[in-house]
Amino acid sequence: MREVYPVYFTRTDTVVLVEVPDLEILTEGKDMNDAIDMARDAIEVLCVAKEDAGEEIPIPSQWGDLDIRKGTFSEEGETVVSLVDIDSGEYRRKIDTRTVRRNVALPSWLNYEAEHAGINVSRVLQEALMKVLDVRRAR
Repeated sequence: MREVYPVYFTRTDTVVLVEVPDLEILTEGKDMNDAIDMARDAIEVLCVAKEDAGEEIPIPSQWGDLDIRKGTFSEEGETVVSLVDIDSGEYRRKIDTRTVRRNVALPSWLNYEAEHAGINVSRVLQEALMKVLDVRRAR
């Protein structure tokens, strides 16, 4: 499921408070970038959980239907509304920790050296791919 939800972001002296009114989500971030990441993560977690439970996922409100003065954090600082996009399918792929069997061709001499050095070739390949792709393990 791909969707775009309106989100209230309220800047305080120390953090950015986040509210997703359609999903009754409250969270925060240390700055705006972190707040957007936290909003996206919270929305995706909730939507995946609702999908798995067979529950209905609320349709996002239209921008014009929102009143930031009614937001949970409206008295805490300056509030703006922004849109946050989510993709529950992509999120599922990121958190899927199942292993996948792949055949890898190595020169015989290299395989011999790795075995004699006690090196876990699978782990080295995983670490190398993460470095090349500039990604980290799922949380």
